[in-house]
Amino acid sequence: MMEEQTSLSYLYGANAPYIEELYESYLKDRDSVDEYWKDYFDKVAALPGYVAKDIPQLPIQESFVNLSRQHGTAAQGSVDLNILQKQVSVLKLMNAYRILGSRNANLDPLKRRSKEYLAELDPAQYGLTDADMSTKFYTGSDFACSPKLPLCEIINKLDQTYCGTVGVEFMHITRPDERNWVQERVEKDLSAGSFTPEHKRRILKQLTAAETLERYLHTRYVGQKRFSLEGGESTIVALDYLTQHCGNQGVEEVMIGMAHRGRLNVLVNILGKEPRDLFSEFEGKYTTTLPSGDVKYHMGFTSDLATGNGPLHVSLAFNPSHLEIVNPVVEGAVRARQKRRGESGRKAVLPVLIHGDSAFIGLGVNQANFNLSQTRGYTTGGTIHIVINNQIGFTTSDLRDTRSTVYCTDLAKMVDAPIFHVNGDDPEAVSYVVSLAMDYRKSFGKDVVVDIVCFRKLGHNEGDDPMLTQPMMYNKIHQHPGTRALYSERLVSENVITKEQADGLIQAYRDALDKGEHVEQTTLTDYNHKYAVDWTPYMGTHWNHPVETGIPAADIQRLTAKFTTLPEDFTPHNTVKRMLANRVAMAEGTQPVDWGMAETLAYASLVSNGNGVRISGEDSGRGTFSHRHAVLHDQKREKSDAGAYVPLRNLSENQASFLVIDSILNEEAVLAYEYGFACSAPDQLVIWEAQFGDFANGAQVAIDQFITSGETKWGRLCGLTVILPHGYDGQGPEHSSGRLERWLQLCSEENIQVVMPSEASQMFHVLRRQVLRPYRKPLVIFMSKRLLRFNESMSPLSDFTEGHAFRPVIGDQVEGNESSVKRVILCAGQVYYDINKARLERDLGKDIAIVRVEQLYPFPYEQLAAELSRYPNATEILWAQEEPKNQGAWFQIRHRIEKIAGSKQKVIFAGRPASASPAVGYMSKHVAQLKQLVDDALELK
Repeated sequence: MMEEQTSLSYLYGANAPYIEELYESYLKDRDSVDEYWKDYFDKVAALPGYVAKDIPQLPIQESFVNLSRQHGTAAQGSVDLNILQKQVSVLKLMNAYRILGSRNANLDPLKRRSKEYLAELDPAQYGLTDADMSTKFYTGSDFACSPKLPLCEIINKLDQTYCGTVGVEFMHITRPDERNWVQERVEKDLSAGSFTPEHKRRILKQLTAAETLERYLHTRYVGQKRFSLEGGESTIVALDYLTQHCGNQGVEEVMIGMAHRGRLNVLVNILGKEPRDLFSEFEGKYTTTLPSGDVKYHMGFTSDLATGNGPLHVSLAFNPSHLEIVNPVVEGAVRARQKRRGESGRKAVLPVLIHGDSAFIGLGVNQANFNLSQTRGYTTGGTIHIVINNQIGFTTSDLRDTRSTVYCTDLAKMVDAPIFHVNGDDPEAVSYVVSLAMDYRKSFGKDVVVDIVCFRKLGHNEGDDPMLTQPMMYNKIHQHPGTRALYSERLVSENVITKEQADGLIQAYRDALDKGEHVEQTTLTDYNHKYAVDWTPYMGTHWNHPVETGIPAADIQRLTAKFTTLPEDFTPHNTVKRMLANRVAMAEGTQPVDWGMAETLAYASLVSNGNGVRISGEDSGRGTFSHRHAVLHDQKREKSDAGAYVPLRNLSENQASFLVIDSILNEEAVLAYEYGFACSAPDQLVIWEAQFGDFANGAQVAIDQFITSGETKWGRLCGLTVILPHGYDGQGPEHSSGRLERWLQLCSEENIQVVMPSEASQMFHVLRRQVLRPYRKPLVIFMSKRLLRFNESMSPLSDFTEGHAFRPVIGDQVEGNESSVKRVILCAGQVYYDINKARLERDLGKDIAIVRVEQLYPFPYEQLAAELSRYPNATEILWAQEEPKNQGAWFQIRHRIEKIAGSKQKVIFAGRPASASPAVGYMSKHVAQLKQLVDDALELK
């Protein structure tokens, strides 16, 4: 056998499959072949940057077969081992280019760094010499339809493909079909597109528009901030190519998220905003008046564009200055829009996110957004990411400071996204990589990144002098003629356009701007977008708009029978079995209804009525405190993708959707995503639930910049519901407070709703009210953990039926002693039960009344005043809370209570002492503080 192997005749003719089998065995188990083959294949696999099984075996196998054909006569004799080794070396070199070629690509328009010598890209590293340059080798690839080429040509094509103005990173992709798709595409095209003269003139026109708008604004509105796109004008070329060609892939709608850099340019030159409207904003004149409004480079816009593939609906999302936080908002809005379109939604609605280089790698929300991208509850079928890589963040451009990775786009490798780096001074290459990105997204439904390497001509804003901190970079920038000028010269040299015609484009654009107009109309003014949402029913409505939220008892029993019935072959956990039996008893009225049942009834009744429900959070399926059990798990399941049953998806054939998601472990991106979804789905109940209320701290940017201020800044209504588990139960600083005080501090202009329910039926009604009322404001529910299983907080079945509703204020249940009451205690949440229990034990019902304020904002002045009027002789109104005095509702609610208190009534406080921590960590101290606040509330001076 060894004689046969060492003769090398196995390489040729009919024995070629034998080597393939050996190589297959080697790939599966290196020790499965003998030492000769192990050593041989080790050498074959010893490629630069090699990762086990990362190099496709097909080229190697093909080279063996092809060598057989080339040297067929050697089948009866010896073979030239040198040729065989050279062939292997060529394959090594090719794969080195695929892995490292982008490091030597011509990407920087400023040419600030000399080309790096990489030994892995040197043919000599593999024993290839000048004498080999004319020898033809098999490439195992399809370089311009030529599988066999001289070595010099192979290297030339490798340079064109991987080291030109396009740098391709794809060898990190673990799925062979995706990796091979990129390789075959760029090697066939040599990383270059083929554009008609007409298309080239369009590219020049877009560059002219981008550059001329910036220069026009710079001279007309001297010193005003606009966050210029100059130096990165090819971004407009990229977006123009995308919007004009995505329709042939079935895309009907594009939603864009971006920061302020270049935003005004995108608004005018892509979305078709009238220049005169932009000029009015520079001059302080606005067509729409909002309570607060926002600066012009944060504003969103929507238009319908005329393209060669039909109308295209394009939206630019409103965006705060907090970089990248808009990205999950866009993804959520896109998911909702896709859902509205049904099965074709993923293909029809395309998310596009535009990043800055420093922000892309620097902001953690991007890591979370990528992490969401392929999960079941959040995927949008792939996002096209465009990085405006101007190689500087604010005043930081030194790579020793900006990041710890080679590229700002390395973050995207976590999801195996292909990355196409491109020199912004080559707008044709920019168009080419955008076409690659679109095709990849269509083929695989995954994220893809286009990194436009460019520069920032001016400072961070127009009043900033970048020479203070970047003299070397800006000396280079000052010498750069501009992307438009370079491309114009190129087209003149190609006889695509004359210099006079190129210059005429500038004058025509300036003349149009002088009139406040576009050179040509690109938007459709009378097009009715089929899937647009009508928000007018929700405009100008009041929080107390009357609505019936109770349902007939018969419906409760019917729905309960549905969601407590399991498939015949399903084996539930014993806890779940008891829970289902209890829910049946609750529906029959033989047991009080607990909070888990109240929630479930709310969801079941809504989806049966045609309103979808979407719930997400880190433990939302079961519920952090094991009270919801919306997803049940077969205890005998044997497959990870089978054995889960969601009862609320099985109520009826025509029901609306019910989706509950155990999200990734992240608050910021997930909450922002759900905000975006709710902004595009006013007919659905969209809920984000924190595992513990204070975990929302990690999402404060989304809370401050979108949820609480989106309406006053941008006029954006949103019906998002946020559930925050809250309550002082001795669990320490991190699991007690949902930070009520922070939410109340953000309340103004009736921007959000804040409730702290104390009964199960209140939860039922407030959830249904959120959807059934024509009122769309974020709802924040501070939900007690302790009350979920607290018998006194459970509700009789009758409280869920017709005629019952959410009560913003719940009056004292003790009646007949109104005239003798000296003190009225106001409180919210679970502390009511502590105080009420002590009142009963101390027999203080004649002296003290307890009123629950279930809705803290918008404050129910009328309802509370009506309750207080029952006690004409009360001289004290006391606000009691579990939270420390400097936290909780006290300082945000005191002035509201004083507003309705009588002239002779004193407003006082009982609660824990002020504290730097939300709660104490010692149980003994927790108990002592609770006793003290109860004593303070009940002791009459």
